[in-house]
Amino acid sequence: MVNQTIAGVLRPGGEKLAMAYDIALIVAGSVFIAASAQVAVILPISPVPVTGQTFAVLMVGMLFGARRGSLCILAYLTQGLAGLPVFSLGKAGPAVLLGPTGGYLVGFVAAAYITGLLAEQRWDRHIPTTILTMALGNITIYAFGLAWLCVLAGLNNALTTGLYPFIAGDTVKIALAAILLPGTWKILTSAGLLKDGREHTKGQ
Repeated sequence: MVNQTIAGVLRPGGEKLAMAYDIALIVAGSVFIAASAQVAVILPISPVPVTGQTFAVLMVGMLFGARRGSLCILAYLTQGLAGLPVFSLGKAGPAVLLGPTGGYLVGFVAAAYITGLLAEQRWDRHIPTTILTMALGNITIYAFGLAWLCVLAGLNNALTTGLYPFIAGDTVKIALAAILLPGTWKILTSAGLLKDGREHTKGQ
């Protein structure tokens, strides 16, 4: 069975063209994540803002696959560390990784890889497995984010400020992904890019 993602199905043939396609995806993915980070709501009870960033990270992983998805996050983090204002609220620089959101940012890499790996195993083609994939991605991000918040503020404060306020929003994001991803696969099937479960493409 060929492991494929939506980006893999659309990947052109030919080594040079495919490489250009991969690079374009990585750059576009990092820009998408940066833009989503600017859609932020500051909560008075938490140093961690509510943003569209988590949704963007998990979607990039599932759309692009483990390798390209994690490279998108690494490109995004490199941009922020280099001083570009791509982190939430236009922040930049190494100090952000040492602040309350630092653990979440590091967790993005692992989450994109995990969701991408599961998408390559076709978990994004059905609503139940898409929900599970998104949930696992969120759990991964929280594992990193809350661990670092515990170091900074203690366990009770970490849960109060870094987990509980975000559960409702994450539920909405998971539901949205459960609609978008299986729906996109149905469109690809209708367009003739899939036949008998096999993708019409030469490479991942």
